[in-house]
Amino acid sequence: MIPIRDSRYSRDPAIVTWTLIGLCVALYFWDRGGGWFGPSMAFADLAMTPRLVVQALMGQGDPFEVAKIFTATFLHGSLAHIAGNVIFLLIFGPNVEAALSSHRFALFYLFWGVAAFAAQIFVDPRSPVPVLGASGAIGGVLGAYFLLFPGNRIKIVVLPFVWWTFNVAAWLLLGAWFLIQVVVPQDGVATWAHAGGFVAGMLTVLVLGGRDKVLARKHFEEEAGFEDD
Repeated sequence: MIPIRDSRYSRDPAIVTWTLIGLCVALYFWDRGGGWFGPSMAFADLAMTPRLVVQALMGQGDPFEVAKIFTATFLHGSLAHIAGNVIFLLIFGPNVEAALSSHRFALFYLFWGVAAFAAQIFVDPRSPVPVLGASGAIGGVLGAYFLLFPGNRIKIVVLPFVWWTFNVAAWLLLGAWFLIQVVVPQDGVATWAHAGGFVAGMLTVLVLGGRDKVLARKHFEEEAGFEDD
């Protein structure tokens, strides 16, 4: 199931959202010499490794390992990995950016990425497995969206039956997404980073004063014909 549309939208341009998408896509192809598939070639050493970060924080390793918390946020391991992240950021990012304002959204996105990797490190500090991807930061986008727009309707397409679509409340879709990260083990997936980013996104909204304060004087329009598609 893939989200493809949101029932409400803002007329404010989603500059940061599109910039983040463009940056991640550009780095993905650069990392593979312009190809769609294959292993990381240019930036393989910029993924975040929990064990090495912990050692660096304890003064026993290369301090640059800590900086990889930021670099890893913009890297992806496969075409499916980046495609999923781009879709979720494209669907949920614009409204969150409009609610928070572009400059704050950019800063919070980086914060959510750090919080996500911190959660993964906290859960498994001795892991020697490199972790990378924007999923944790995007988890922050989803967490913020969950509190800001719980009643929005999200159109879902069911693959491979692309003609089969249905609408679901955002709170239900994102709540289920969060529970899956926490409850369902997924081999090769940093689910605690996803969950950590989601919680950080929710906390951001609460620290800013909650939904009503964040959305004060913000205008969002209902998409005409959304339910009829």
